[in-house]
Amino acid sequence: MPSHARIGNQYLTVDVSSLGAEMQSLATRDGRSWLWNGDAAFWGGRSPVLFPIVGKAPEDMLAIDGETYPMGQHGFARRTEFALASADATTCRYELASSPTTRAVYPFDFLLAVEHTLEGRALTVAAEVTNRDSRPLPFGLGFHPAFVWPLPGFAGRDHVITLDNQGEPGLVRLQGGLISPAKLASPFTAGRLVLDRGMFEQDAMIFPEGAGKGLSYGVDGGPTMHFRFENLPNLALWQKPGAPFICIEPWHGTAAEKDGSNEIAKRPYSLTLPPGETSRFAFTVEIVE
Repeated sequence: MPSHARIGNQYLTVDVSSLGAEMQSLATRDGRSWLWNGDAAFWGGRSPVLFPIVGKAPEDMLAIDGETYPMGQHGFARRTEFALASADATTCRYELASSPTTRAVYPFDFLLAVEHTLEGRALTVAAEVTNRDSRPLPFGLGFHPAFVWPLPGFAGRDHVITLDNQGEPGLVRLQGGLISPAKLASPFTAGRLVLDRGMFEQDAMIFPEGAGKGLSYGVDGGPTMHFRFENLPNLALWQKPGAPFICIEPWHGTAAEKDGSNEIAKRPYSLTLPPGETSRFAFTVEIVE
């Protein structure tokens, strides 16, 4: 059975599960919850970590150096038990090392560490990928946190995503879970997007480039969650139609392209890490009221 670690300070309390090193709750000290509760009637996830791929592989098969392996959407890390490596009052670190089970579908030696750290009103979720193999390590890494929509106490009010860079990034959609080649007009105007549930009837909105390194999600004149991204150039927004949450997903890597290659190294925005090296990816969210 999964175990849980709890961290907290005078502002926030966070619970993290050993299953997938996935955050289970993010609450302010007054008891208000900001993270989706994982109601399986809509979507059982809360804040999964996506590795070694982001999104779907064609026919759920991934090619590595010409050999094919089964690989479900978003990879295996989110459904794998991590070991608690360290914990104190405000930080917990979980680690997943390669094993015979992982090597059967992803034939590399690696270490994936996921750390949750509180500092003031901000939470940082960081992932570190270390290549322990003797050959380059191809992979994608992403975060998939879901936050309540509406925010606590603000039902009936417009909820807005505002990009720090005031950009108008181009949009792509999914067809059968794969990236469609059609480039669509940006739904942002001067960096501002008023969320509408109809936007998600065609699945996620994906912005492969141009969304920048930070954004805010909130209510005009109300609470705001401000995000900063490190080494995460891609952004997706997703809601299960009718569900009371919004996923704000920073990624390095996307689903495979429709009619494209199933080679992991040829997936859009995939990474290749040399032997012995480590890459870090992180997002920080601060609740401002």
